[in-house]
Amino acid sequence: MKTNTVCLSENYFALEKSVKIYVPATVSNVGPGFDIMGFAMEDPGDVLILKTNTSGTIRIFNNSGTKIPTDPGKNIASIALKALLNKLNTSQGFDMYFENKIKPGSGIGSSAASCVAAVYGANALLGNPFTPLELIPFALEGEKMASGSLHADNVAPAMLGGFVFIRSYKPLDIIPLPAPGDLRCVVVHPCIEIKTSESRSILPVNISLKSAVSQCGNVAGLISGIISSDYYLIYRSLKDEFAEPYRAGLIPGYLKLKELLQEDISCGCNISGSGPSVFVLTHNQTTLDNVVMKMKSVYSELGIEHNIYCSGISESGAKIIG
Repeated sequence: MKTNTVCLSENYFALEKSVKIYVPATVSNVGPGFDIMGFAMEDPGDVLILKTNTSGTIRIFNNSGTKIPTDPGKNIASIALKALLNKLNTSQGFDMYFENKIKPGSGIGSSAASCVAAVYGANALLGNPFTPLELIPFALEGEKMASGSLHADNVAPAMLGGFVFIRSYKPLDIIPLPAPGDLRCVVVHPCIEIKTSESRSILPVNISLKSAVSQCGNVAGLISGIISSDYYLIYRSLKDEFAEPYRAGLIPGYLKLKELLQEDISCGCNISGSGPSVFVLTHNQTTLDNVVMKMKSVYSELGIEHNIYCSGISESGAKIIG
């Protein structure tokens, strides 16, 4: 990343003192793409209002109705924002107002959305010294605090939109992929919380050569299907040998739902991120309606409160809405 400096005139912030940012929820891993693939949903998302202040500090105000830390030392969005400010060597203060918040631990990129919103908004108020792609490492600092490891498969699509492929982390090499136009996503969120750090702790340190070969084939198939809009190749490539076998048991109803959907070739199903959300991709409206019905059936039978989101693949990631 290039070295950026910012010179703030005395009247700079008189021109624009606040921005309102929307950042979409995201699905990471996307089946076989453990830590290296993700996509942005159109809905739900975070809404953050970021304002400059003259205190030289970061202050957090929570109007979202969702419990989040308001201590800047414990809030991951603040950690990401501080990384950006340190890079620019500025002591400019900011007030963060969380107006809408993806529920933490839901498996659809709650922590990534917060981090992206903070750095994207601050960057805009500071005159856009960084491109969206260059902002990703700052957002990753907050995400690392949330999950205990550095992974960009939520942060990158939240920032850029669409599908993304992370070819490398050292150096960071992120490749946007074109989303097939008719592809839609259905996500069911059972209202239980699974922390990413805990979900990662149950994964094995080593995998077999056989599993690695199978996973590579499915990653290649998934990317090829996305680029060529081959929907059926996408669906049959949504197989994961790295995380799903170990995380499936943490998610009530997951195996039952997958069993109900496995006969339909016009959709593919897997765990969203570290769970507990489950996503289904399809391009067929009849299948989509069927998926929603089966999701409701499984979780109603279990007596588990749940939310279902039907969404296209968002072409845009973080954006200013006010």
